[in-house]
Amino acid sequence: MPFVNIRITQENGEPTVKQKEELIEGVTDLLAKVLNKNKASTVVIIDEIQTDNYGLGGKSITEVRKKQ
Repeated sequence: MPFVNIRITQENGEPTVKQKEELIEGVTDLLAKVLNKNKASTVVIIDEIQTDNYGLGGKSITEVRKKQ
């Protein structure tokens, strides 16, 4: 059973429900096409991470984005 974990930041109202549905479908289709995996047993989990919850260079990504 394939297990895929996607981690993506929550920013500017994204990812939307529609975008997440497309990611789940697209990843499932890709595994079926490339690795001949059964779509019915493919698990896709999307972890949405708020930009305050991780950092780069000693600053939260929220702060990094403000300076860009």
